[in-house]
Amino acid sequence: MDKFIIDGGQRLLGTIRLQSAKNSVLPLLAASVLTEKQVTIREVPKIADVLCMAQILRELGARVEFSGGDVTIDSSNASNHEISSALTKELRSSVFMLGSLLTRFRRALIAYPGGCDIGLRPIDLHLSALKRLGVKIRERDGFIFCECDRLRGAEIALDFPSVGATENILLAAVKAEGRTILQGAAKEPEIVDLQGFLNAMGAKVRGAGTDVIEIEGVKTLGGVTYKPLKDRIEAGTFLIACAICGGETEVVGVPAENIRLLLHKLRENGCKIHSKNGKITIESTGKLKCNRRIETMPFPGFPTDLQAQATALNCGASGGSLIVENLFETRFKFVPELKKMGADIEVKGRTAFVRGVPRLHGATLVSCDLRGGAALVLAALGAEGVSEVLDLSHIDRGYFDFESKLSKLGAHLKRVRC
Repeated sequence: MDKFIIDGGQRLLGTIRLQSAKNSVLPLLAASVLTEKQVTIREVPKIADVLCMAQILRELGARVEFSGGDVTIDSSNASNHEISSALTKELRSSVFMLGSLLTRFRRALIAYPGGCDIGLRPIDLHLSALKRLGVKIRERDGFIFCECDRLRGAEIALDFPSVGATENILLAAVKAEGRTILQGAAKEPEIVDLQGFLNAMGAKVRGAGTDVIEIEGVKTLGGVTYKPLKDRIEAGTFLIACAICGGETEVVGVPAENIRLLLHKLRENGCKIHSKNGKITIESTGKLKCNRRIETMPFPGFPTDLQAQATALNCGASGGSLIVENLFETRFKFVPELKKMGADIEVKGRTAFVRGVPRLHGATLVSCDLRGGAALVLAALGAEGVSEVLDLSHIDRGYFDFESKLSKLGAHLKRVRC
């Protein structure tokens, strides 16, 4: 097991070139089995979640090769419709394979998906939508078995704009007979990216980025070479890091509209923000004011994947902040670790009240999930003294070469084997 040793208090200066978005690459990989032609996805970060999804594809019988940052998938010989429980329990995004496997093989068998322990994250919306497309579903002993004679287009209305359910519906409906109209769809940029990928393969999908998506089923899909969008959550993480530490940092590759509410909150903190042509620059003195309220919501609201990092920021700012987590019920599990550093936080259910302190101090911290782990790193970067962040396996699920990028900005941290 690896850990970070972090000597806090260094200003961050420089430019970060962002990785492709984890939350886009994973559904694109799942979509690669929709065709028997070769698919190449450009500039793919070799993070743990991507490697896990690649192994799932290999277990299905696909050939997956990484070369020069790109990944090429040939699923022409894929024949297996089952995904091992060992892999599904490691990766929440394995649930995307339901739609793809049903489209390709008319059947799928997976265990309930895992990933970070941030809440129940039920997949009822996925399953009810698949039933509308003609899928028969049996659940038993922690496994889900789906089968159908054919997939038929349907009108589907989601009670909540679930990103995963929206993506799964697209993957299941793209070759279904007739038209599918999805009401209440998620609007995240990653949904727009999946639409672009599918249409480049020959699909007929329109409306992504709005709450109504129409999918006209096609008979076949071809190969594609595709470059995903850049990671808005990685961008937000580095912007918050600079806000905490002080300095001037530029992130390249994410349009301001993809993280607009975060930029508004950073201005509330007292940071200067400039954005132009896919480049966002932050200037921070490191002396911040608390946000009065941050409430996570589906896009274009404040991202749940940046809530932990924003909480860490407010711990060292002046004033008080109310943080409301609407999407996942146990996403404050990182808070006790921040308290080890002197943070003043009170959690009640899905709400945390943060009273800012002049400065956090170094401590030994344990990462318990992906974004909470990143928040601990950011807090340690701004703290006084030396901190250790243990169990980097969670952080490695979503950030590639995290320590190298931070070091290039001037942070003092190193990865060591425990």
